[in-house]
Order: sequence, then C-alpha cells, then structure tokens
Amino acid sequence: MTKLGLANWLLADLRLPKGVHEPAEPVHPWWSVMCLTGVDYFSTLGYQPGIAFLAAGALSPLATLVLVLVTLFAALPLYKRVAQASPNGQGSIAMLERLFPEWGGKLFVLALLGFATTDFIITMTLSAADAAAHFVHNPFAPKWLSSQMLVTLLLLAILGAIFLKGFKEAIDIAVILVAAYLVLNAIVTVRAVMAIAQHPEVIGKWKAVLFAQHPHWLGIVAVCLLLFPRLALGLSGFETGVAVMPLIAGADLDARIRNTKKLLTTAAGIMSVFLIATSFVTTVLIPPKAFADGGEANGRAMAYLAHQYFGSAFGSAYDISTILILAFAGASAMAGLLNLIPRYLPRFGMAPEWARAARPLVLVFMGVAFFVTFAFHANVDAQGGAYATGVLVLITSAACAVTLAVWQSRLRWVFVPVTLIFIYTTGMNIWERPEGLKISCIFIATIMFVSFISRATRSTELRITGVDFSPEALSIIKSCGDRPLRIIPRRPKSIATCDDLDNIEAIVRKYHALPEHAPIAFLEVERTDASEFNQRLSLDGQRVRGHCILHARSPMVANSIAALLIEIEKITGQVPHIYFKWKEGNPVANIFRFLFLGEGDAAPITHEVLRKAVPDISHRPVVHVS
Repeated sequence: MTKLGLANWLLADLRLPKGVHEPAEPVHPWWSVMCLTGVDYFSTLGYQPGIAFLAAGALSPLATLVLVLVTLFAALPLYKRVAQASPNGQGSIAMLERLFPEWGGKLFVLALLGFATTDFIITMTLSAADAAAHFVHNPFAPKWLSSQMLVTLLLLAILGAIFLKGFKEAIDIAVILVAAYLVLNAIVTVRAVMAIAQHPEVIGKWKAVLFAQHPHWLGIVAVCLLLFPRLALGLSGFETGVAVMPLIAGADLDARIRNTKKLLTTAAGIMSVFLIATSFVTTVLIPPKAFADGGEANGRAMAYLAHQYFGSAFGSAYDISTILILAFAGASAMAGLLNLIPRYLPRFGMAPEWARAARPLVLVFMGVAFFVTFAFHANVDAQGGAYATGVLVLITSAACAVTLAVWQSRLRWVFVPVTLIFIYTTGMNIWERPEGLKISCIFIATIMFVSFISRATRSTELRITGVDFSPEALSIIKSCGDRPLRIIPRRPKSIATCDDLDNIEAIVRKYHALPEHAPIAFLEVERTDASEFNQRLSLDGQRVRGHCILHARSPMVANSIAALLIEIEKITGQVPHIYFKWKEGNPVANIFRFLFLGEGDAAPITHEVLRKAVPDISHRPVVHVS
C-alpha cells in the first residue's frame, strides 16, 4: 500500500465539521448495540460473584441485592434522563458543559474526559488481562502461551484489528459472544439451583454462618450498604450505553432515544437477574477457601461450578466463552471512546482534524493500552482501583447533571438522593483505593497537556467555517468597484464619532500615501467566547457621515479578519489591503493573550493565517503594519 493509499484508508471515515458534508454513521438495531456494550457489562459475571464474596463473605447475595436495587432504581432512571438530554452520544459530559462558561467549561470537560478515558482504557486492559489469566490457567493452554503479558497483548492487538476493520464487524462478533455467554451462564445457574434444591441443607449452613456473623437484620442492612462501593463495578455498562447512541437505529431522534432506553432497561434487567442468581449459588455451593487468592474459584466462580457439575468438556467450553467475552469486553470501551473523543477534542481545537476519524484513534488508543498493560504488568488487581474510579466518577457526574437539569421541578427530590448515593460511593472508593484517583489524574494531565499543545499548533488555522454578509455589509464591499478595498481595523466602541474616524483615516492615508479616491472601510471585531475554536462569521455594515464601518462578533479577532479579507477578494476580484498598528507590550504575553483570550498582536497573526490559508501570493490579501 502506498503512502497516499494508507492515508486514504486511515481517514476513510473522516467526520468533517458540521455543514461541510458529514456522512451518516451506520446504525444498527438496539439489541445488537446492546450486545456491543454488553461484552463489558455482562462479562463482569465472570468475576463479580468472586469479588462480591471476597468483599462481603456470606453477605454476598444480600450485598448484591443492594447493587441490583441501585442499578434498577437509581442508575437506570438516571441514564434514561441522560439519553434523553444528549441523544448524539455526548453523555452527561455535554449536560455539564452547558453549565460552565468559556474556559471553565472546557477545562471541566477535559477533566471528565480524563476520567472517561481512564474508565474505557482500563476496561480494555483489565478485561484483556483477566481473559489472559483465564487462558493461561486452563489445563489445555499451550506452553508457548503461558505468559499472561504476551496473551494480554495479543488479545489487545486482535481487538484493535477488529476495529480497524469497522464497527459492523465488532457488533456482529459481540452479538455471537454475548448470546453464547448468557446461554452458558443460564445453563450453569439453572444446574446450580437444581443442586441447591436437591440439597436444601446447604441453605441452612449458609444461614447459620450468616447469622453467626451478623445476628440482627438491621446490622445486616447496614453492613450491606457500607459494602456497596466495593461491588459498584457491576454498574460499568451505563456510561457506554449512552456513549454509543449514534450507532442505534431509529426513524428519528425520538425513536433513537426510545431504543436507547430499551437497551438500557433490557441490559439492566438481564444483568440484575444474573447478578442475584450467580451471587447466591456461588456463595451457597462453593467452599469459602476456594475464593481465596490462588483458590480454584478466585476470579472464576461460575467457571468453577461449570467444571464441577458438567465436567471438563463443558467447563472448557465455558472457559473459552469467558475468555472470548472478556477479551472482547474492551470493544464496548473502544466504541465509547470512538464516539466520545471526536465529539469534543477536535471541536475544541484540542486535537488534530484526523482525530475525527476512527482508524487513527484506534491506533492511538491501542498504543496507550499497550503502555498501560506494560506499566501494570498485565495484573488485574492492580488496575481495579483505576477502573472503579473512572466508572464511579462518570456515574456521579451524570447524577449531578441530571439533578441540576431537573432542579426546578419536583423530580429533584427523586434525583438528589441518587446523587448522594453515588457521591458517597465514589468517595468511599477513592478513600479505600486512592491509587485509582492517582491514575485518573495522570490521564487527565496527559489529555490537558496534549490538548493545549494541539490548540497552540492549530491556532493559526483559518478557523472560520464561513462568512455571512448583511445587505449593508455586502453593499459596502461591492461599492469599491474595480479598486482594492482598504481595511482599517479598530477596537469596537459603543459610539463611533465622526471626529475619531476622520482622524484615523487621515493618519492612515498620509502614512501609507493613499490617494483620496482609494475606498476605505473600518472593521470592528467584537470578541466573544475565546474558548470556542470554530465559528461561522456574521458581518454587519453601517455608514456614518461618509465613513463605512463593518462589524463582526467572533472568538478570535485575527482569524476572523483573515477570513473576511479572503471573502472580500473572492467577491470583488481585487486583493484587499489591511492597515495595522504595532501593538505595545511583551510579545510572549501577546501570544498567550491570543491563545486564551482570542486577541493580542493581530498583525503578525493575521499574516500567518493568510499565509497558510492562501498559498497563491497573487491572491493573498496584503497586510501593512506601521
């Protein structure tokens, strides 16, 4: 493949800015997209029962019941509101972005994207490492694949290759894996329930242990509530469910929202049934010592039962199914990243335009995943804190966003307790596992550093997607006839006095030796939200006692001036000239004022923007500085 062919392949699905031909994304039935998100959500059945037992012991089924109640009556209604408020896949981050103005909002979004990236990247690396652990501990695994690190990297590479091929292939694989995995879990669960029915004394033994440890029901409830943060990984599928909304088919936006709610409800219902059932049967039937570190049921409780009740052949089939779905659990995380990151960073100017395309991002994310795998030595336990922190911070931010959105209605009394639950859960998780917050902060710092470097390098792009002229502005521009229009920029003022305009025009004509008949127009660019990166410019015009004044509002002064000059050249066929004064002050300070406030020394920046945007010097507007 040639260099050009490789570039075309990588950027084949480039999503261009709004209004410039944006191809429609392929969509799929909600149930198939549910399988894509479900490879992460449902795969937790492979290790959630073991985590629950290690955290709660004999209380595991009751603690899991608390998790299920939070899932159905807190997280599910919460994310239904999120889906309704952000149907294009931005999730709760978009809801919170609207609450914070200018740079404060951008920085807040970058922080949340850091937590989201932590969640999704660690989902990929942790799931692949867990799948590798299941693989290397299987008695039939070949000796040359006995390294957990090697197997983890191979699984991540396969996942990346699938997404380089396309979303459709990923979804097709997810449907098969989820269907097979849920069927096998159902078979094992039903067989385990039959074993309990045949030997009801095991329930008596479980109750005896339970009440010996916790003699009062009030104490049991209190302990279950305190243990909930340790089991909160069972909530991992909701944020991904709303992040992949653009992939869900629907006749219109309302239909997509309804189908997303079906996805969330169905996934939560299926998971709730399995969580309670698997937690109960594993706690009652598996000896406690088997859950210990190095025990046969550690991290694979359902696989333990599959081998015990169906033998090695079925048990190995269950192991293969578990390995495959864990290996592919990163698919939902990858899908979430590919739908989330391009909706923010390129729009903020904090990523190159190629970041709108899926394939280059897949390569970037796989590189990060490889680095994280090496950093954590493909260890599942070492990554658990970061995973839980990312999941819980995103859910908590969603709870806060929904609560603020409904604050003026009575629904706030429904969502305030939900928000408090998740704030408590997140706080307890960070308190018990602070390493998760540290890792998330590294991701946040990295995203911010890369984002601001990108913003700086892209600052001299044209950034104006188009110019709309009012009739008066167009009349002023066309009135110059076959003579080049001379532009004099000035700071916007509430009242443009004739004496001011006469004085400025006289100075410019004298200094640059302009003839009396040379047409001159003043240009005022009023600065708006400087944190915005792209904008369409609207130009108004007015005449004040023979003087022509053009007025625009824009986040970036120099880029808007350059875009306007280019449009004037296209309209009149004459190369316009613009006359600046050198700006006093430290040039380094002026650069930072331009990057973060949209203003500064406009002359050199306007010239640089024009140089990049108009390679043909014969058509490039002329910049004069005095």
